[in-house]
Amino acid sequence: MGTTIATSRLVTLEEAGPDDEDEFLAAVISSRGLHHPWVDPPDGPERYALLLERNRRPEHFTFLVRERDGGVLAGTVNVTNIVRGAFQSAFCGYWAYAGSQGRGLMTDGLRSVVDHAFAELGLHRLEANIQPANVASIALAERCGFGFEGFSPRYLMVDGDWRDHNRYAITSDRPAP
Repeated sequence: MGTTIATSRLVTLEEAGPDDEDEFLAAVISSRGLHHPWVDPPDGPERYALLLERNRRPEHFTFLVRERDGGVLAGTVNVTNIVRGAFQSAFCGYWAYAGSQGRGLMTDGLRSVVDHAFAELGLHRLEANIQPANVASIALAERCGFGFEGFSPRYLMVDGDWRDHNRYAITSDRPAP
């Protein structure tokens, strides 16, 4: 298990590390039906190694959301493409793992990442881009205080196609959800 970043009522938040590879990949593979066509997380050793390599740079972080009781991997939250200076902004992406959805774990985990991004990473803004039909992901973002900002046609390539996305964002001066 990686370095613990935060502990909340339901989850612990850790930075992803080399020792998490087997558990991470098993969770991704068992959750393909849950993820498709919304996200395409690393599903093999080479892609996991690339994720860790990317996280060595100061503008990328991958956080593992674990159940506080038992340490079972519940989900992943990425904070990526951090831009410093006057912007202090990043993108936020996330996914749950099969068996953990509907129990408040990702809500607690995403809130913990948002708090960490603002308090510890010094960010002012996080943006999440979500396909309009991904109602579960939209509901999670809204529960965590992200607000709708707009529609971006053909915004990201997912599963081999350019897909429309809705933009949601939260800022450090937001009211607590």
